[in-house]
Amino acid sequence: MKRVLVIDDDSAVRDILQDFLTLEGYMVNLASDGAMGIDALNSDNYDVILLDLVMPNMGGIDVLKGIKETRNADTPCVILTAHGTVQNAVEAMKLGAFDYVTKPFRLDEVKLIVDRAIEVSKIKKENVRLKRELKKRYEFHGLIGSSPEMQDVYSLIEKIADTDSTILITGDSGTGKELAAKITHYNSSRSERNFVPLNCAAIPKDLLESELFGHERGAFTGAVTTRIGRFELANNGTLFLDEIGELDPSLQVKLLRVLQEREFERIGSTKTIKVDVRIIAATNKDLERHTKEGRFRADLFYRLNVIPIHLPPLKGRQEDIPLLVEHFLKKHSKSKKRPQPKITDRIMDVFMNYQWPGNVRELENLIERLTILNPGETVDITDLPKRFHGIVPAKKVSASKANPSEELSVSPEGVDLNGVIDDIERKLIVQALQLSKGVKSKAASLLGLNRTTLVEKMKKKGIEVASKN
Repeated sequence: MKRVLVIDDDSAVRDILQDFLTLEGYMVNLASDGAMGIDALNSDNYDVILLDLVMPNMGGIDVLKGIKETRNADTPCVILTAHGTVQNAVEAMKLGAFDYVTKPFRLDEVKLIVDRAIEVSKIKKENVRLKRELKKRYEFHGLIGSSPEMQDVYSLIEKIADTDSTILITGDSGTGKELAAKITHYNSSRSERNFVPLNCAAIPKDLLESELFGHERGAFTGAVTTRIGRFELANNGTLFLDEIGELDPSLQVKLLRVLQEREFERIGSTKTIKVDVRIIAATNKDLERHTKEGRFRADLFYRLNVIPIHLPPLKGRQEDIPLLVEHFLKKHSKSKKRPQPKITDRIMDVFMNYQWPGNVRELENLIERLTILNPGETVDITDLPKRFHGIVPAKKVSASKANPSEELSVSPEGVDLNGVIDDIERKLIVQALQLSKGVKSKAASLLGLNRTTLVEKMKKKGIEVASKN
């Protein structure tokens, strides 16, 4: 339940707001003066503060300054003001207040502003959390994927991350386009600023313009308060426009103008707002073909396609599958607090021969499912969804067929079976590593092993490779 603190010396205002917001599902605390408000803010955490501007002893401006010294320093504050003190409310916003509402106010207007304050605060808190976690998670050396295709992607991102160039990321659904965008942002000079994502296909076109550019109060029916758009939220940071191929033609024109001029107007306003935003767009469509067919503006396509990055499908980089499985097992075992399910060589072989139409996302979802349903258990083919049941693993060549000229036999003096098996195993591992040019995940696939098992065998036998995997 979201918590709201109302600081107002007028008991009637306090009571009205408490009754209304409580009915709307908020937990409401009250303070009758500024000093009590500061005490409350030092004692508990709140999601929104409603602050009267004019109060005896400690006025709203002083309280606003004092909030910065409390545990609620980043909590959005909405100013309650009379018509005669609107200028003071504007001054309060310059000091960090989120918005203001004039008395006498409409309760539905208060709710909209409170909801919007919580929404914006949530985005900011999420970005702070991401900056801490993703900065570490998205270091290049910790990325999952040793295939040449993915190494090329990482190498390109490393070169372009700290520039302001516009990027267009293409690839099938589930290949990790948003992940690539975040990697780029968190390895750039903008990493301390907001990363603001927007899925262009998820929002109706009638609302998308307001979502992008914001609107002024009264701009259209239902616009009872000013709203900041995603471009303003992303100022000095990165705006990620996912599914850009779904953008309505009328908005393509307006987006083109922002890319060219770095300025726009909110809906219902004539004031031009200048922004410094890096644009990263993504699509699973063939935009170049769409431009030829007249479904996407060619001039916008060329503006977006300054630096193209293509993410390959998982079926095209099978050697990454064992690495990804190992990574997701650790990730979901930790997050779900359950022991890892055991993936046998047979199941890994099934994974290696599956086409993965949902790409990395489908693989992660499957590993999450197995972690929940089969914690600590050896995974059998019947534990997998039915779409995996008809997959026939690739046939493996037996040791004797691998070298048919070398016949194995037992002499009258006997044979050191363990020694012979160890020697054959060593030779096959070395051959597989040579064929895979030292790529352990590929060598493991050739041998019908998972990567972890191969690494353990190499350590036990003292086998080393010069190539890095």
